[in-house]
Amino acid sequence: MHYVTAKGILSAKNGMNLYRGCQHGCIYCDSRSSCYQMGHDFEDVAVKANAIALLEDALRRRRKPCMLGMGSMTDPYLPLEETLGHTRQALECILRHGFGVTLITKSDRVLRDLPLLERINAQSKCVVQMTLTTYDESLCRKLEPGVCTTQARFAALQRLREAGIPTVVWLCPILPFLNDTAENINGLLDLCQAAGVKGVVCFGMGLTLRQGSRAYFYQQLDRLFPGLKEQYRRCYGQRYSLKSPKSQELLTLFHRRCEKAGILHNNQAIFHYLGSFEDRPQGQLSLFDPDPSGQAPSAPLA
Repeated sequence: MHYVTAKGILSAKNGMNLYRGCQHGCIYCDSRSSCYQMGHDFEDVAVKANAIALLEDALRRRRKPCMLGMGSMTDPYLPLEETLGHTRQALECILRHGFGVTLITKSDRVLRDLPLLERINAQSKCVVQMTLTTYDESLCRKLEPGVCTTQARFAALQRLREAGIPTVVWLCPILPFLNDTAENINGLLDLCQAAGVKGVVCFGMGLTLRQGSRAYFYQQLDRLFPGLKEQYRRCYGQRYSLKSPKSQELLTLFHRRCEKAGILHNNQAIFHYLGSFEDRPQGQLSLFDPDPSGQAPSAPLA
């Protein structure tokens, strides 16, 4: 870990990342890609020392509150958040200024800040997005070694539901020859249904690899699944998009299951919901309000 001074904190789409780099060690992480010009070892997380001051200033200047996003590039609940508490401070700032927030994480550490999330959701809107990759706990420990397993994330989703916090799941990535099975998709959707999630984001059955992330991914395949790297190279070469051979079959299954369960599965509709600010009258709390009118973002805020 090291500290840096940031020039700004909010993106053009009102997203923010308090940290840069990650400790979770997910073998497929796109944030390792060279195009992001990290400039330091990925595991040596850069902490934006002035992030909260920048956020306070930015929100004070805003004429109208809106939805803010956290975690598009770096999980806001890394292990170091336990001692630094920057995500908690950002949430306190968001609450003070009456903004809404949506954050994306793979960690049940989000429950530490549940009282804050409840207060934000009571006055405006708070949505927690959780990534689920595999129903198989042993495979999860290999693919995502530095973060809690799927069952712990499921328990967090259930607790958030009980607290009235709406949730969205990201079903990704689906890795060819590893978790691209009907059993995995059905297992994950069973958890989504049981946790009462509002929507499931899915960009297809596969993954993307860029320069930098590809090298790390293949290195980990060699270590964890001997011989699989060669199969990937035969099938995909240097492609950016690696679609599962079972893609169409699994997508059909995904959409059919979500439709039957009443779970949103249209990405545009989900992003519209995530980006739509709700200013609730005092005491009003609604989990599944219809989407208010407003401009849908072309990409997720978090």
